[in-house]
Amino acid sequence: MSASTRLLRLVSPLSTRSTWTCRELAERMAVTDRTVRRDIAWLRELRWPTQGTDYD
Repeated sequence: MSASTRLLRLVSPLSTRSTWTCRELAERMAVTDRTVRRDIAWLRELRWPTQGTDYD
């Protein structure tokens, strides 16, 4: 799966529920926790509104 596809798949659950753990997102997307943390960091660089510390 491409990085841009992952980011789009990540934005959807983030916009529907306010609290997710890294593990929940990783399982939902079938990727590792590390991939989720990297993608969250990428969204933050793009100034996409992400809050919380569960991703770090």
